[in-house]
Amino acid sequence: MLSRLSPEVRQYLVITGNYWAFTLTDGALRMLVVLYFHQLGYSPLQVALLFVFYEIFGVITNLVGGWLGAHIGLNRTMNIGLALQVVALAMLTLPVAWLTIPWVMAAQALSGVAKDLNKMSAKSSIKLLVPEHQHGTLFRWVAALTGSKNALKGLGFFLGGALLTLLGFTAAVALMAGALLLVWLLSLLLLKRDLGKAKSKPKFRDILSKSRAINLLSAARLFLFGARDVWFVVALPVFLAQSLGWDFWWIGGFMAAWVIGYGIVQSIAPWLTRGGRLPDGFAAFRWAAVLACVPAAMAILLLRGQDPQTVVVAGLSLFGIVFAVNSSLHSYLIVRYATSDGVSLDVGFYYMANALGRLLGTVLSGWAFQESGLGACLWISAAFIAAAAIISLLLPRHPTPELHPTT
Repeated sequence: MLSRLSPEVRQYLVITGNYWAFTLTDGALRMLVVLYFHQLGYSPLQVALLFVFYEIFGVITNLVGGWLGAHIGLNRTMNIGLALQVVALAMLTLPVAWLTIPWVMAAQALSGVAKDLNKMSAKSSIKLLVPEHQHGTLFRWVAALTGSKNALKGLGFFLGGALLTLLGFTAAVALMAGALLLVWLLSLLLLKRDLGKAKSKPKFRDILSKSRAINLLSAARLFLFGARDVWFVVALPVFLAQSLGWDFWWIGGFMAAWVIGYGIVQSIAPWLTRGGRLPDGFAAFRWAAVLACVPAAMAILLLRGQDPQTVVVAGLSLFGIVFAVNSSLHSYLIVRYATSDGVSLDVGFYYMANALGRLLGTVLSGWAFQESGLGACLWISAAFIAAAAIISLLLPRHPTPELHPTT
């Protein structure tokens, strides 16, 4: 059956499979680290600091990785990412006494490099596999890849909590390292050579985008993902364990369900937002403005003494739906704005801003929660989304082609 598919579709399936496998281990590892080290007595800020190098090296990787992909091909950068994640997981299989903060931070740094090489390669590749001017197809393929990835990330959160309960930290990490090693070997055999290699070799200074639209979208993305991670990375799992008394299974299950639902909404975003036309910059503003209201309302309800469990579960469910549409619109717009030759440069710069937002959100998540609780994290989230909405007002609003199923 696979032989009947076009070469472009086959490559899309290989890239998506790689992205899925990587995302599953990445989500599981994050949940394992948060819950395991919180269990060992680490404070919320200390847990957040374990991820600082993960995010810092993600920023660097996206900035340099786009240039690297244009030079050596996206197939190679994707395979390098898979290999580095195997090494990062292997580093965490050492005896517990050896898992010092610097060692764990170094492993997370390597995982951050791996994650963003993999993401940049996957998102950039789609631009090259979809024929020029078929913007409807491009929107659907990007939405399907991004949405399915986040559904798998949610499953990874649940897997992390379950494996920590059933196997313990070391055995769980070792199992994931072995599985991803097999995926990497298959990718070496199946992924097309020289995918995404630029015809004209860009200079290193070209890593900084010269496009006003991409720069604005990148700034909006920074605030959008900072707004998510300021409560999601550390504050939420610690709040659920510390304030609501949830066990690892419930925490992993709730966060898994949230991200899976978020991924499903991302996948169907082309149908939720179409209105007969493809989205432009003003659509990004509208959806961000709606999203900013959600964490603000949650913070007000918590301040007024409403049941925290109801506010968190219902509020974050609504946040996930609206955030998913925002993220999907952004993912489409960056691929749309990027140039085909050397696409990884534009996408890499954009995801550098994404990683910078995650870094900011991660640090603030631990600090704000430790100092003032979940309500403070939600107010910061609302302010960040408002900033993203204001920046989105400056994005292009040119007429866009109608979104037909056949395009």
